[in-house]
Amino acid sequence: MNPPFRADHVGSFLRPERLKDARSRAGFELDSTPRKEGGGALSVDELRKVEDECIRELVAFEEEIGLQSITDGEYRRGSWAYDVASRIEGVEMRPQAESYDATFANTGFRPPLAHTDAKLKRPEGGLVLKEFEFVNALTDRTPKVTMPSPSIVYVRGGRETVSTEAYPDIEAFYEDLCAVYRAEIAGLAAAGCRYVQIDNTDAALICDPKFQQLARNKGMEPEEQLRLQARLVSGATRDRGDVTVSMHMCRGNSAGAWLAEGSYDFIADVLFNEFDVDAYFMEYDSPRAGDFQPLRLAPKDKVIVLGLVTTKTPENDPRDVILKRIDEASKFVPLENLALSPQCGFASAARGNPVSFDDQRRKMEMIVGIADEVWGSA
Repeated sequence: MNPPFRADHVGSFLRPERLKDARSRAGFELDSTPRKEGGGALSVDELRKVEDECIRELVAFEEEIGLQSITDGEYRRGSWAYDVASRIEGVEMRPQAESYDATFANTGFRPPLAHTDAKLKRPEGGLVLKEFEFVNALTDRTPKVTMPSPSIVYVRGGRETVSTEAYPDIEAFYEDLCAVYRAEIAGLAAAGCRYVQIDNTDAALICDPKFQQLARNKGMEPEEQLRLQARLVSGATRDRGDVTVSMHMCRGNSAGAWLAEGSYDFIADVLFNEFDVDAYFMEYDSPRAGDFQPLRLAPKDKVIVLGLVTTKTPENDPRDVILKRIDEASKFVPLENLALSPQCGFASAARGNPVSFDDQRRKMEMIVGIADEVWGSA
């Protein structure tokens, strides 16, 4: 079977304590900021050895529970997005400006914003190529590479975060940004990668009236911003050949907290008709995501991966409720076009969500078991 698989996942897994300790001793951040070096008691090479060991153990875990898509758990990152985005030459992550006020519920965490100070270039060695190559050597299953959407480099901060000296013409910025991603996907494909996930949380965030207003604060109507997201993602995935590209969306996932709420109604038409991707990982673990009605617009040749199992808390809906919800979704999308996953990763930031390793195993084993029951295979 080609990806996405009937039992899939978003990519990140809980970090072992020894890995978090090693990152801290090496002077790297544990939260959703780019890793920073310097002054650590542990060398970068020593940290890399710990990362390698923990990733080998994680790959064995993924295979043991029956997953077909294999990731490194994002163990080499401090966050799902900001490390990778800041690897693009010309991009730096900085604290939010007052004009963009986005704060996670109950935690007070404010995600940083990308700033572009120079011409964008793909770095030597790539953005995530080395991460893929390590996992690819460990498994005969399908490695999945996760990358933040190109939209994260622009749409949250807007024009004021892009140097007019480097880019007097914003169109040139858009093209260079997409070119970096196309080159990365081409490099991954040349190395044997066939499964890439673009994490485009901005698509789900713009469902929330609060984020619609934040877009207006940046001089862009919400519909215009959404279409720009589609343009950037589609520009990044163009000419991808036989690489399957999925797009994951959620409303924020940091230490069990969320950032936005709102159904997919606002974005459904553009989402399913203007984003050039093969599959959609859609958060559906709480009422914040609305109902399945927007799925009626999904094209017949796309796969919808239902994020019905929460990673935010130890508890989640019982098996029979998950089965019932899959049946409800199949009223709008044929069952053969559906799959199952958690709504997001277990550790979008290195600190992780408030769940245990046993919770993580139980949830993933339930997903694999349900996939076997519903579709005959995971």
